[in-house]
Amino acid sequence: MEAELPLVLDGGSRIPLAAQLVSLLREAILNGTLRPEHTLPATRRLAAELGVSRGVVVRAYEQLSGEGYLESRGSAGTRVAVRSDGRGAVPESVRPAPGADGDGIIDLTPGRPSGAPFRDRAWRAAWRKAVSEPVDVELPPAFGLPALRTAVADHLAASRGLTVSADDVIITAGTSDALQLSVAALRRQTKRPPRVLMEDPGYPTARRVLTAAGSAVLTLPVGQDGLEAAQLAALGSCPDAILVTPSHQYPLGGRMPVGERLALLEWAEPNHVVILEDDYDSEFRHRRMPLPALASLPSGAEVVLVGTFSKSLSPWLRCGYLVVRGTVGRRLRDARLDLGTPVPGVLQSALANYIAGGGLARHIARARRQYAHRRALLLDRLGGRADVDLAALDGGLHAVIRLQPDIPAGRLAEEALGLGVRVVTLAGYFAERPPENGLVIGYGAPSDLQLARALDILTGLIGRMAEAPPQ
Repeated sequence: MEAELPLVLDGGSRIPLAAQLVSLLREAILNGTLRPEHTLPATRRLAAELGVSRGVVVRAYEQLSGEGYLESRGSAGTRVAVRSDGRGAVPESVRPAPGADGDGIIDLTPGRPSGAPFRDRAWRAAWRKAVSEPVDVELPPAFGLPALRTAVADHLAASRGLTVSADDVIITAGTSDALQLSVAALRRQTKRPPRVLMEDPGYPTARRVLTAAGSAVLTLPVGQDGLEAAQLAALGSCPDAILVTPSHQYPLGGRMPVGERLALLEWAEPNHVVILEDDYDSEFRHRRMPLPALASLPSGAEVVLVGTFSKSLSPWLRCGYLVVRGTVGRRLRDARLDLGTPVPGVLQSALANYIAGGGLARHIARARRQYAHRRALLLDRLGGRADVDLAALDGGLHAVIRLQPDIPAGRLAEEALGLGVRVVTLAGYFAERPPENGLVIGYGAPSDLQLARALDILTGLIGRMAEAPPQ
């Protein structure tokens, strides 16, 4: 049933038209005027009725979808997703909302983006085009379909300012596959288990994958902005490779200054150290423009850019890419030729269609707006508290909440889970250095309603634990 909407916007107000429309629709949902059986008018029709541009209505629908009030159903239209009491239109156990598992747990585990791209009309069109193409009887090319490699090169030029050709791109099954392939390539050079240096704290999965692939993993304690050149100069012996997250240190969230990036390159070149640059979520910057990728800076050092669609689209795809040049590039290509591509050809074709058609760029723009709103929720709930330190919010999909010593992160996570919120502790990201007391909160997957509910639970627990007498 399509809803009749008695809406009036004030063109003379200082409040933007889209924000006015968001407020009116949200109020109509919360007071029960709009209910889950209602479908909203198409964006073009509502825009014509209100006398505004279609973009105003699109932005309002997108924000309310991100907040969890609306649900886009493609050609079936946009419908109300919650009742006036804020509960879902159907039981959580029947159809969990993004960010909640089948038991109704609100999952704030980091690294999980919005599930929106799979409801994107452009994404479905890209798949239809891919499956309608003639089926090739040969295996997909080892380095990836030329169309996808070209699309990735074009995307990197637009989003990261990287001048690369399709020949520089190798398609991978995500970051784990990229790291395994890198270890295989390094072994061709070293003829022994390669020594790979990682940041501490850092990505635990990367440590496990590198170890499982046969490398010796070393760690270097780093601060919020990553490693410093002085630490590298003090190393007793050089590793074969170093894995860094310069654009958004994982998980602490800082970014490596340009001076340190140049110093890293200057150190790596004469010492023949391969730099593995994990550029995992650089599309999502909330305050400052991204600094240039290491792979784009002038240097003779061997730099391998590791990229993934897990954060921009979904880890469900298991697809990413490497940008490679020079000697290490030749070794990586040789290793990929021996192993073949693990990414299905139809998936590669669909991704190529989606990127080339502008679908990825439009999705990233929508996701930026959603994530910016959820970031604002975090700042609103936690930014003014004296008993926590909020960090890592310049970009990406997660935040770090540092806690006072009298609020143990492990106990807080355990009690939060008992109240229906899953969080992870900051300590799990430390390998050898003493861990910090805090949480790492992912805000990409949950809706705004779920995130607000979860933050209310967490702030309540933090306040209660802070007031409790020491045990």
